Amino acid sequence: MSIHTRIRDGDPDSFRHLFRSHAQIVHRYALRATGDWSTAEDVVSLTFLEAWRLRAKLPEEPDGAKAWLMGIAVNVQRNTNRAARRHEKALARMPAKEAVPDIAGEVVGRMADAEQLTAAKNALGKLRRSEREVVTLCVWSGLSYAEAAEALGVAVGTVRSRLFRARERLRKLAEHELRQHADETAARRPEHLHLRLNLNRPYEKWNR
Repeated sequence: MSIHTRIRDGDPDSFRHLFRSHAQIVHRYALRATGDWSTAEDVVSLTFLEAWRLRAKLPEEPDGAKAWLMGIAVNVQRNTNRAARRHEKALARMPAKEAVPDIAGEVVGRMADAEQLTAAKNALGKLRRSEREVVTLCVWSGLSYAEAAEALGVAVGTVRSRLFRARERLRKLAEHELRQHADETAARRPEHLHLRLNLNRPYEKWNR
C-alpha cells in the first residue's frame, strides 16, 4: 500500500511524513507571497489542515503531492489576503493609537529580512494576481511549469506567458522599490542608530 493511499485512508503517521516533506516549500511560498513571518506560518498551518480535510483527493502519483499542496496553499493565501484587507478596513475606521515598538530579540534578528520582504511584497503587490502567483510558485517556490499549471488549474503555456510578463514588470518594479527603500532608510538613519544603541545591551544579554 502506497503512502498516498495510507494518507487517503486517514493514517496520521503518513500525513506527518507528507508534512515534513513539503512544509518548507509551502512556508517559502507563503513567506514570499505575504511578506510576513507570522502570516506565512498561519498559511502553512491552514494549508495542511485543509489538506487533511481533502486528503481523499490526494493524487496517487508520487510526484503529485507537491502541486496538489501548492494549489491548496494558493487558495489559502487568497483567502488570507481577503481577510487581511477586511481587517485593515476595520482598523482604518478606528481611532489611531500610538505605536509601541517591539524589542524582542527575534525581531532584532529579523529586521533586515523583514525590510527586504516588505520591499519584495510591495513590488509583487503591483503585479496582477495571476502574475504574482506564477512568480511565487515558479521563481520563489521552485515549481516546474507543469506543477504550477496543475496547482493553478491552467495550461502550461499560460504559466509560461504569465511568467514572462511578470518577470519583465517585476524587474522594473523591484528596482524602483529598492531605490525608494534605500532613500527612506537614509532619511531616518539617525533614528535607527538611536534605536540600535538602546537595543545593543539587552540584545547582548539575551545572546549570552
